[in-house]
Amino acid sequence: MILKDKKIVLGITGSIAAYRVFELIKLLKNAGACVFPVLTKNAQYFVTPLSIEIACENKVLCDMFESPMAHIELARSADLFAIVPATANYINKYAYGIADDLITTASLAFRGPVVIAPAMNWRMYESHQVQRSIENLKNIGVHFVEPDEGSLACGEEGKGRLASPSKIFETIVSALTEKDLKGERIIVTAGPTRHYIDSIRFITNKSSGKMGYALALAAARRGAEVTLISGPTNITPPYVGKFTQVETTQEMLKSVIDESPSASILIMAAAPLDFEPSPYFDTKVDKTLLKSISLKLCPDILKETAKIKNRPFTVGFAAEAGLNIERAKQKFKEKSLHMIVLNDVTGKEGGMGADNNQIIMLYKRKNKFHMEKTNFLSKEEIANIILSKIKELRVER
Repeated sequence: MILKDKKIVLGITGSIAAYRVFELIKLLKNAGACVFPVLTKNAQYFVTPLSIEIACENKVLCDMFESPMAHIELARSADLFAIVPATANYINKYAYGIADDLITTASLAFRGPVVIAPAMNWRMYESHQVQRSIENLKNIGVHFVEPDEGSLACGEEGKGRLASPSKIFETIVSALTEKDLKGERIIVTAGPTRHYIDSIRFITNKSSGKMGYALALAAARRGAEVTLISGPTNITPPYVGKFTQVETTQEMLKSVIDESPSASILIMAAAPLDFEPSPYFDTKVDKTLLKSISLKLCPDILKETAKIKNRPFTVGFAAEAGLNIERAKQKFKEKSLHMIVLNDVTGKEGGMGADNNQIIMLYKRKNKFHMEKTNFLSKEEIANIILSKIKELRVER
């Protein structure tokens, strides 16, 4: 939604990594962006203008004098300028105001957010000249996507590989997102926990972690410093400040307690297990010998965090079979929450594992409960609604 109808100028310079822009173009277009490509002369050795034009569905500009005012038109109409991949030549020119082709002149004329993803040999990337240029550009607000380490085209190993298209895409989205949560330090928990019966068998629940991951990503995009504490999931971790992987409820509790003293907001979107097998067998148990499994209660993370001195603004989640408002209110009181999010895990359209959800947010104003119900929306949209409500309630405090 953030990129819908946004006009992005995509500058492609002469690096062998240029072939990877096709995946980035696809991500941008799928998100609703309009991509306007500009190629340097050297970029055309690695990708053809025709192939880029087909991918972007917009005319490719290469020659500065084919349309003499193109650099001004691009700068005037674009929402963001991205240079992917960016060579040492381009970075140094842009840093020192050299304008001798269409990309450099358009870059200097542009006044919006700029994202640069370098790609080059590690010796070039680590040179004093390039590092000084990068530092100068960062100081004027340019967003850099650091290259990855690994095998380079020259056969050497080092830092200089173009960052993944998904990471570049996320940097572009973040650059266009209002930083209304800057200064907040937010802990988000996500996913299930699991507890072992023996050395290979365990119990868990259906939580996918999608809601928690969406909250962490949305908060990071909006400028917060985010720590994501996650149980086992099949989701690639989002680009946040800190990611901590845990397995058991006790491990999640410890991580939350350790991180809480410096946090301003705690969002408990995880679904930690309420009970665990007891005893635990340190080897595989013969199924014919195990007639039943005894269980014991796990610690209640939200109740434990209520004991923390100067506890952060705390949001709990109530995953219920049906939208049970009274039960959610009871949890709100028992766990001393500032807000609780209720969702129906039995719904066909939303709930655990789904990409969409419908929630009810419950909170108190002047000792009276208030609630707001959303429509069925994507979990990314739900995440932003929750974060905006948290921001609103924190201002009121």
